[in-house]
Amino acid sequence: MNITVVAVGKLKERFWADACAEYLKRLGPYARVTVAEVADVDPARAGGEAAARAAEGRSVLARIPERARVIALAIGGKARTSEGLAAHLDDLALGGTSDVAFVIGGSTGIDEAVLARADETLSFGPITLPHNLARVVLLEQLYRAFKISRGEPYHK
Repeated sequence: MNITVVAVGKLKERFWADACAEYLKRLGPYARVTVAEVADVDPARAGGEAAARAAEGRSVLARIPERARVIALAIGGKARTSEGLAAHLDDLALGGTSDVAFVIGGSTGIDEAVLARADETLSFGPITLPHNLARVVLLEQLYRAFKISRGEPYHK
Protein backbone atom coordinates (compact mmCIF):
# COMPACT_ATOMS: atom_id res chain seq x y z
CA MET A 1 0.00 0.00 0.00
CA ASN A 2 1.15 3.53 -0.80
CA ILE A 3 0.28 6.05 1.88
CA THR A 4 0.76 9.79 1.53
CA VAL A 5 0.38 12.06 4.53
CA VAL A 6 -0.33 15.58 3.32
CA ALA A 7 0.28 17.93 6.23
CA VAL A 8 -0.03 21.68 6.48
CA GLY A 9 3.00 23.17 8.20
CA LYS A 10 6.56 22.13 8.77
CA LEU A 11 7.83 20.34 11.83
CA LYS A 12 9.91 23.08 13.39
CA GLU A 13 10.81 21.43 16.68
CA ARG A 14 13.26 18.55 16.54
CA PHE A 15 11.24 16.31 18.89
CA TRP A 16 8.28 16.28 16.43
CA ALA A 17 10.59 15.52 13.51
CA ASP A 18 12.37 12.77 15.47
CA ALA A 19 9.09 11.13 16.47
CA CYS A 20 7.79 11.18 12.90
CA ALA A 21 11.10 9.86 11.54
CA GLU A 22 10.97 6.96 13.99
CA TYR A 23 7.48 5.90 12.93
CA LEU A 24 8.28 6.36 9.24
CA LYS A 25 11.26 4.05 9.72
CA ARG A 26 9.09 1.49 11.51
CA LEU A 27 6.46 1.67 8.75
CA GLY A 28 9.03 0.90 6.05
CA PRO A 29 8.53 -2.88 6.00
CA TYR A 30 4.74 -2.55 5.79
CA ALA A 31 3.95 0.24 3.33
CA ARG A 32 5.46 2.98 1.26
CA VAL A 33 4.72 6.06 3.35
CA THR A 34 5.62 9.56 2.27
CA VAL A 35 4.95 12.88 3.93
CA ALA A 36 4.16 15.89 1.79
CA GLU A 37 4.37 19.13 3.73
CA VAL A 38 2.68 22.24 2.44
CA ALA A 39 3.35 25.70 3.78
CA ASP A 40 1.00 27.10 6.37
CA VAL A 41 -0.40 30.50 5.46
CA ASP A 42 -0.53 33.39 7.92
CA PRO A 43 -4.15 34.55 8.15
CA ALA A 44 -3.02 38.14 8.79
CA ARG A 45 -1.16 38.18 5.48
CA ALA A 46 -3.79 36.23 3.54
CA GLY A 47 -6.75 38.41 4.43
CA GLY A 48 -8.25 36.26 7.17
CA GLU A 49 -8.60 32.65 8.25
CA ALA A 50 -10.88 31.64 5.38
CA ALA A 51 -8.42 32.97 2.81
CA ALA A 52 -5.51 31.24 4.57
CA ARG A 53 -7.44 27.94 4.64
CA ALA A 54 -8.29 28.30 0.94
CA ALA A 55 -4.64 28.92 0.02
CA GLU A 56 -3.51 25.96 2.12
CA GLY A 57 -6.31 23.89 0.58
CA ARG A 58 -5.08 24.55 -2.95
CA SER A 59 -1.60 23.41 -1.93
CA VAL A 60 -2.99 20.30 -0.21
CA LEU A 61 -5.07 19.33 -3.25
CA ALA A 62 -2.00 19.65 -5.47
CA ARG A 63 -0.10 17.13 -3.32
CA ILE A 64 -2.78 14.42 -3.20
CA PRO A 65 -2.01 11.56 -5.61
CA GLU A 66 -4.62 11.47 -8.37
CA ARG A 67 -6.09 8.02 -7.66
CA ALA A 68 -5.74 8.10 -3.89
CA ARG A 69 -8.56 7.46 -1.47
CA VAL A 70 -8.50 10.59 0.66
CA ILE A 71 -9.04 10.46 4.41
CA ALA A 72 -9.10 13.87 6.08
CA LEU A 73 -8.47 14.15 9.80
CA ALA A 74 -11.31 16.11 11.37
CA ILE A 75 -12.82 16.32 14.84
CA GLY A 76 -16.25 15.48 13.42
CA GLY A 77 -14.96 12.49 11.46
CA LYS A 78 -15.53 8.82 12.12
CA ALA A 79 -13.83 7.63 15.27
CA ARG A 80 -12.15 4.25 14.94
CA THR A 81 -10.37 2.03 17.40
CA SER A 82 -6.86 0.92 16.50
CA GLU A 83 -8.31 -2.47 15.53
CA GLY A 84 -10.99 -0.70 13.50
CA LEU A 85 -8.40 1.33 11.61
CA ALA A 86 -6.41 -1.84 10.91
CA ALA A 87 -9.53 -3.60 9.60
CA HIS A 88 -10.47 -0.56 7.50
CA LEU A 89 -7.04 -0.41 5.86
CA ASP A 90 -7.24 -4.16 5.21
CA ASP A 91 -10.67 -3.72 3.63
CA LEU A 92 -9.39 -0.92 1.42
CA ALA A 93 -6.44 -3.03 0.28
CA LEU A 94 -8.62 -6.09 -0.37
CA GLY A 95 -11.01 -3.88 -2.32
CA GLY A 96 -8.22 -2.81 -4.66
CA THR A 97 -7.23 0.51 -3.10
CA SER A 98 -3.47 0.80 -3.29
CA ASP A 99 -3.11 4.55 -2.70
CA VAL A 100 -4.39 6.28 0.42
CA ALA A 101 -3.81 9.92 1.32
CA PHE A 102 -4.36 11.24 4.84
CA VAL A 103 -4.78 15.01 5.16
CA ILE A 104 -3.85 16.96 8.29
CA GLY A 105 -4.96 20.58 8.23
CA GLY A 106 -3.23 23.55 9.73
CA SER A 107 -4.08 25.70 12.70
CA THR A 108 -7.19 27.12 11.05
CA GLY A 109 -8.54 23.74 9.95
CA ILE A 110 -9.15 22.09 6.58
CA ASP A 111 -10.57 23.98 3.61
CA GLU A 112 -14.00 22.98 2.29
CA ALA A 113 -12.50 22.10 -1.11
CA VAL A 114 -10.27 19.52 0.55
CA LEU A 115 -13.18 18.12 2.55
CA ALA A 116 -15.17 17.88 -0.70
CA ARG A 117 -12.31 15.87 -2.26
CA ALA A 118 -12.08 13.60 0.80
CA ASP A 119 -13.72 10.20 0.56
CA GLU A 120 -14.06 10.05 4.33
CA THR A 121 -13.02 11.77 7.52
CA LEU A 122 -11.25 10.27 10.52
CA SER A 123 -11.34 11.59 14.06
CA PHE A 124 -8.93 11.01 16.91
CA GLY A 125 -11.68 12.10 19.26
CA PRO A 126 -13.42 15.32 20.24
CA ILE A 127 -10.23 16.97 21.47
CA THR A 128 -8.21 19.49 19.49
CA LEU A 129 -4.67 18.35 18.75
CA PRO A 130 -1.84 20.54 17.51
CA HIS A 131 -1.27 19.54 13.88
CA ASN A 132 2.29 18.45 14.69
CA LEU A 133 1.02 16.05 17.35
CA ALA A 134 -1.74 14.82 15.05
CA ARG A 135 0.94 13.82 12.54
CA VAL A 136 2.83 11.81 15.15
CA VAL A 137 -0.39 10.15 16.34
CA LEU A 138 -1.41 9.30 12.76
CA LEU A 139 1.94 7.71 11.95
CA GLU A 140 1.90 5.75 15.21
CA GLN A 141 -1.64 4.53 14.55
CA LEU A 142 -0.71 3.47 11.02
CA TYR A 143 2.22 1.51 12.40
CA ARG A 144 -0.01 -0.05 15.04
CA ALA A 145 -2.61 -0.92 12.40
CA PHE A 146 -0.09 -2.81 10.29
CA LYS A 147 1.20 -4.68 13.34
CA ILE A 148 -2.38 -5.62 14.31
CA SER A 149 -3.17 -6.80 10.77
CA ARG A 150 -0.16 -9.08 10.74
CA GLY A 151 -0.69 -10.40 14.26
CA GLU A 152 2.69 -9.09 15.32
CA PRO A 153 3.49 -7.99 18.87
CA TYR A 154 3.21 -4.29 19.69
CA HIS A 155 -0.46 -3.61 20.15
CA LYS A 156 -1.76 -4.00 23.71
